[in-house]
Amino acid sequence: MLRMEIKPGMGPEFERVWKEVGESVTSHPANIGQWLSRGAEQGEDEVYYIVSDWLDEAQFRAFESSDRHLQHRTKLHPYRSGGSMTTMHVVARLAGAAA
Repeated sequence: MLRMEIKPGMGPEFERVWKEVGESVTSHPANIGQWLSRGAEQGEDEVYYIVSDWLDEAQFRAFESSDRHLQHRTKLHPYRSGGSMTTMHVVARLAGAAA
């Protein structure tokens, strides 16, 4: 999961560009999908969360160091003012009634 802090007032443009360049990630054979969410807490108007799901960490790490990823990051970098990333492994899933 990537937490991105976006420069003030640039959220709508960031969202547009993220959708435009997303195929460079989702078309990778090991990528399962991506989700973009905006923070809902007080003071998180310019905070976005990107969840990117991969078959395994090794293939994600290979993508992360590729030219393809560098080009993707270069297009989103002008909007970013800070952020952090964490990786995790799903250990269990409980489907809700609506599923």
